[in-house]
Amino acid sequence: FFFRDALEMVKFLKPGKVVVVLQGRYAGKKAVIVKNVDDGSSAHPYGHALVCGLSTIPRKVTKKMDEKKQAKRSRCKTFIKNVNYSHLMPTRYTLDVDLKNVVTSDALDNATKKVAAQKEAKKLLEERFKTGKSRWFFTRLAF
Repeated sequence: FFFRDALEMVKFLKPGKVVVVLQGRYAGKKAVIVKNVDDGSSAHPYGHALVCGLSTIPRKVTKKMDEKKQAKRSRCKTFIKNVNYSHLMPTRYTLDVDLKNVVTSDALDNATKKVAAQKEAKKLLEERFKTGKSRWFFTRLAF
């Protein structure tokens, strides 16, 4: 009776969803889906997602540290990448940071555009870290 419904898969990899990258240079790193392409494109003929993630997480900060040290330890490093769906593991978390205007698929074509987009994404994510929201996203994945 429910066979027809079983054929249509639910689209749960939506923009804003926090995922863990499973393969490649950024394996084990957390990322946020910015844009998803279910049917694939000419350059990438498979279902994939444009993700923006943290290659380096902010370190522990205490009140004893001076301002300069706190600022330095609060920094993070980002990456932007097209990742195949089979190399992503979804989590139950979402991150409501507006990266859609900053990280675009044409930013990946040019190295200078990519670096500029990474810097903008870094600013937005560091801002989010300093507000203290989405604490889980900025912690190390223990495995």
